[in-house]
Amino acid sequence: MSIAESTPTPRHIPVALSSASVYPLSVHDAFAVAADLGFDGVEVMVTNNSTSQKADELVHLAERYEQPIVSIHAPTLLLTQQVWGSAWNKISQSCRMALDVGCDTVVVHPPFRWQGSYAETFSQGVRDLAEAFGVHIAVENMYPWRVRGRETLAYLPHWDPIGQGYQDITWDFSHAATARMDSLAALKALGDSIRHVHLTDGSGRSFRDEHLVPGQGTQRVGECLAHLAGNGFEGAVVAEISTRKARGAGDREHLLAQTLDFARTHLGQQAGVEAV
Repeated sequence: MSIAESTPTPRHIPVALSSASVYPLSVHDAFAVAADLGFDGVEVMVTNNSTSQKADELVHLAERYEQPIVSIHAPTLLLTQQVWGSAWNKISQSCRMALDVGCDTVVVHPPFRWQGSYAETFSQGVRDLAEAFGVHIAVENMYPWRVRGRETLAYLPHWDPIGQGYQDITWDFSHAATARMDSLAALKALGDSIRHVHLTDGSGRSFRDEHLVPGQGTQRVGECLAHLAGNGFEGAVVAEISTRKARGAGDREHLLAQTLDFARTHLGQQAGVEAV
């Protein structure tokens, strides 16, 4: 057998679009933009928008635009406190939806310290739910809250997933910049527990979560993607940039096309389609 025949073909890492990247446009718009630009799929962030909460409507959009759903982002933001009831129910419902739409990854944020028993039992609880539903519950890295320059302990067990014993982790480069972390060092430390990536960037100059186009901040995003591509990464890379200041659809699609091309380039894939 030749060397070429014995060498496994590198996995194609899907580059998907988060529905959060087209906010304040709709989930429908996210699928349409993803198809137009040549993304490999969509991550649906469950919000107050009714379509984001209905598996049958999401499946219809995925089939119409030929954009598979790669992940469900549970409604764990402060703005979605009324969606799907209690904290544990939010995650359970997200796991059910993931199965209903044909994906196996659910993104969640670590609990706030004031969420009582949910926060205290979170690490074991997500492990139990992941096993029960047969999905990956990927806990996202966050960042410290700061008031007048002083750090406030907002998350339990911590905003930093390193050392918390999570089986699966989502890495967000903007959050890392706000926390003033070195993403490349963190990815190497976390190893195979990295299941999912939110592709973005941040300057780290303030306490704001910026969600810049990758390459416009201080994180070594390109090196991180190359590292993942060369180390058997089994998840998806999801563009999650802020396009709220875009003046129109053309500007928004240009920013998203830049993000897609950045991913393709640094993952060693063919460049995507640029917006005109």
